[in-house]
Amino acid sequence: MNPLSSPLLADLYQFTMLQSYLELGMEETAVFELFVRKLPPGRNFLVAAGLEQVLEFLENLRFSPGELDWLATRFPPHVIRYLEQFKFDGDVHAMPEGTIFFPNEPILRITAKMPQAQLVESRIINLLHFETLIASKAARSVLMAPDKLLVDFGMRRAHGAEAALLAARASYLAGFSGTATVLAGPLYDIPLFGTMAHSYIQAHADESAAFEHFSRCHPANTVLLIDTYDTEAAAHKVVALARKLAASNITIKGVRLDSGDLAVHAKNVRRILDDGGLRDTTIFASGNLDEYKLHALLSAQAPIDGFGIGTALDISIDAPALDCAYKLQEYAGKPRRKHSEGKATWPGRKQVYRTYGNDGCIAADVVALEDDDPQPGETLIQPMMHSGKRLHPKISLTTLRDQTLKNYRCLPAAMTALEPAPVYPVTISLALQALADQLDREHVQHDREIAG
Repeated sequence: MNPLSSPLLADLYQFTMLQSYLELGMEETAVFELFVRKLPPGRNFLVAAGLEQVLEFLENLRFSPGELDWLATRFPPHVIRYLEQFKFDGDVHAMPEGTIFFPNEPILRITAKMPQAQLVESRIINLLHFETLIASKAARSVLMAPDKLLVDFGMRRAHGAEAALLAARASYLAGFSGTATVLAGPLYDIPLFGTMAHSYIQAHADESAAFEHFSRCHPANTVLLIDTYDTEAAAHKVVALARKLAASNITIKGVRLDSGDLAVHAKNVRRILDDGGLRDTTIFASGNLDEYKLHALLSAQAPIDGFGIGTALDISIDAPALDCAYKLQEYAGKPRRKHSEGKATWPGRKQVYRTYGNDGCIAADVVALEDDDPQPGETLIQPMMHSGKRLHPKISLTTLRDQTLKNYRCLPAAMTALEPAPVYPVTISLALQALADQLDREHVQHDREIAG
């Protein structure tokens, strides 16, 4: 059993509800939508990510004999017979990965028979939530340092193996240059970057010898970590080594700084390298970085060419969760609306329309009923799967990344900053508001009839 593709990777209540739906004959078509209720503090927008993993999950969703045997110890035979034949044959509509979106805008819609649409809820939220969370965090660093090499360094502190891999994917989709997580290379075709650890330097009796050994072992990609002992002294050693390596046609590609005052060290090291004729040798920095520290370093004009961003990215340290939900919006052809205090939903199947200003930047969104008169603007929600089959070939991650970077260019300047921008206008159409009001009245009337 592969735990990451198992249909048992779900909340228990998905199965208990499935049993009840089957026993009550509630197998008509249901429509669920996933959306985010509000932005995390300090964030101006979100970046949709994770759709590819959702489509793969739905395409391959089957119960193995072992899983069915285990379920048979907890659920009656008719449930097991249903699950033996289980296959997702519903429809999926969604915003393409890399789309900029805002609260109350559905980014994914599932249309399927009620037991199917309910069963897949937990894993769909799990995938879309995490990748969207990380892509949205990564976007902030990309916007702070658009011309710099940005590398995901967060595997060792990610919350598990799948989180490390999906963080590498989501950050690359959001515009990062690559990752240090090796498996993400063959799995997602993400460029890999890496240097050495301090232990490599410490394992040698002499720092210069460590530099030379590594350079000769990796002549095509020599990047040396120079802050194990004395950063500036190590930079002088790099200059001396470069002259020695020149005889072997080996060029020192870069040096990495991982501690101390990175701005001060970078300026000192840049001067030492330049004075030694190593003007093309780059400086790469790491060490508990995030978008705020990038902004501070760049504001200080630190001569740093690239950054490794780890913990803060892979756990989205300042906003570790999104207030997202997967809610029933229609069942058996009738719109449904949740009335819970502070968590009421907009009913029905919806579309999001986006308009742009004369400067090409996004200007406003309208959330409307899908079957209402079309609103002006670009439609963001697109058909992705019909009757359980994909409608489009798989899009390469590089293509998605390119599109995401284009989407950033449509952001108003205020929204690209780290400070809170004016709230982006998302309007609920009049017809959708009217439908919600109608359902509220019907709900009150129904309760009165029951009570009286």
